[in-house]
Amino acid sequence: MNGKERIITALNVKQPDRVPLYIHGINEAPIIGIGKHITDGLPESKQFHEMNDSEKMKLLDTLFLLHEVFDVDGFTSFEIGHEKEINEKDVKDDWDVIYRRNPHGLPVPIGHPLIDSGDLISFHAPEPNRGHLLLLDLARDRFKGNTALFWLMRGVFVHSWRLTGMENYMLKLYQEPGFIHIISAMVTEYNLKQLDMLAAAGIDVLVVEDDIAATNNLLISPKHFMEFVNPYNRKLVDRAHELGLKVVRHSDGNLWSIMDILIDSGYDGLNPLEPQAGMDLKKAKDKYGDKICLLGNIDCKELLPSGTPEQVDAAVKHAIDVAAKGGGYILCDSNSLHPGVNPENCITMFEATKKYGLY
Repeated sequence: MNGKERIITALNVKQPDRVPLYIHGINEAPIIGIGKHITDGLPESKQFHEMNDSEKMKLLDTLFLLHEVFDVDGFTSFEIGHEKEINEKDVKDDWDVIYRRNPHGLPVPIGHPLIDSGDLISFHAPEPNRGHLLLLDLARDRFKGNTALFWLMRGVFVHSWRLTGMENYMLKLYQEPGFIHIISAMVTEYNLKQLDMLAAAGIDVLVVEDDIAATNNLLISPKHFMEFVNPYNRKLVDRAHELGLKVVRHSDGNLWSIMDILIDSGYDGLNPLEPQAGMDLKKAKDKYGDKICLLGNIDCKELLPSGTPEQVDAAVKHAIDVAAKGGGYILCDSNSLHPGVNPENCITMFEATKKYGLY
C-alpha cells in the first residue's frame, strides 16, 4: 500500500498493511531540527515570515522531504497568503481579524470585527481565494497521489469566536443568540464554498479543526454545542462525504461528554486524543473503535519535548498495542510538532511506528 491507501483504509475503520503515520501540524523549528538529519543548507530556526524567499523554499522542500524520508502517510495543508502585515507585530486576515504574532507558535487573535449585531451592517464576508491553496497545490504535485492530502479547515466555533472575541461570544450565547447564529451561518457558507474548491484541487481528507474543550470539560455546554456548533459543522461533514472525501474532527481537550454526538455526526476520524485531558486511547478504542478511526495520543506536551527516546519508543508500542487491532488507528502526536519538541524524539516516533506497526 502507499500512504494514501493506508490512510483511507484506516479511516474506513479497516486494517491496512501497517499502522499509518501522520503529522497533524508542524512548526518551523521542528522542520529544521528534523531536517538537519536528512538535508543540508537549512536556515537557522526562525519563523516563516522572518525568512527570505530562498529560505522559505528550502523550508517547504524540507517539509516535503521529511514526509518522504520517514514514510509519513498523510500531508497537512492549510491557507497561506490570506494574512497581511499591518505592523511588525500584527497581521490581519481576510475576515479583518487581527492577530499578534507569537514566537512560540500560532498567532493570537487580538482584534475582532464583529462585536454586536450593528457591526453586521457594514461587514462583508470574503470569498474563498483559490490562490490561498498554494501549499495544497505544491503537495499534490510533489506526492503525485502517493500520500493522503489533508486540509485544515477552521470549524464554526473557533472561526466565530475569532470574529467576535471569546468572552463576547460566550455572553452573546445568552444575550443575543441570533447574532451568533448569523455569524455561524456566514462562516459555514464560506467553508462550504471553499470545500468545493478543495475537492476540485485534490484533497482526500477534510479536517474540521474546531477546538471545543479544555483539559477537564467543554468550553461551552453540551446544550450550546448542539445548538450553535454541531449543526453547522455537520453540514461540512455531509458535503464532504457527497464529494467523496473523508472527514476528521479535531479538538484538543476532554471530549467524553460529546463523543456520542460526534460519532452520530458521521465523522470518519477523531484527533488528537489528548492524554492529559483524559482521552485514554484504550478506553476510546474499546468503546468507539468499531465506529470511528482514532488519530493521535502520543504526548506532545511532556513526552516529545522532554522524554527519552526509549520512552517515546515505548509509548508508540503501547499505542499500537491498544488501538491498532483490526485497523482504524493512525499514529500521530497529541496536537502538533510544536517548537518545544525534541527533533530526535520525533524521529524516534516515526521509526517506532514502522517497527511496531506491521499487521
